[in-house]
Amino acid sequence: MTVLTIEDMARVLAPEQAIAGLDLGTKTIGLSMSDLGRRFATPRPVIRRVKFTIDAQALLDFAATEKVAGFVIGLPMNMDGSAGPRVQATRAFVRNMEQKTSLPFVYWDERLSTVAAERTLLEMDVSRAKRAERIDSAAASFILQGALDRLSLLARSAGEEFSA
Repeated sequence: MTVLTIEDMARVLAPEQAIAGLDLGTKTIGLSMSDLGRRFATPRPVIRRVKFTIDAQALLDFAATEKVAGFVIGLPMNMDGSAGPRVQATRAFVRNMEQKTSLPFVYWDERLSTVAAERTLLEMDVSRAKRAERIDSAAASFILQGALDRLSLLARSAGEEFSA
């Protein structure tokens, strides 16, 4: 498994390969999947965290079922750009995944993704109980959608380079 930049991920992905978004929480792992064209992020049910080996296997089972080509994982930076304990926990999770998979991971700054997900769910008039169930996967979708938008921009820029 390799940690890549989004630019490196753009180079290694083959056409029609889907990627997954992850929002790593202390109690759940929010999941999201792209379509094969990598245009849209769609929330998936969360993985309830138990312990690393069980969590990792659930994530790998999800990846196999969905034919995931790589992961975009939210990096919970502090608002001032510094890295706190949650960033360290996320990096440790990815380091531990290195022993279990060759699928690449991309870190994606997730500042305000949960806030945006909460607002969207409120606008959709989702009840408080349902919001609690869906917030992590909605945040994973915001994380993944940001990465998909960047991949799209990189693809357009590469196309312009070749047409010049």
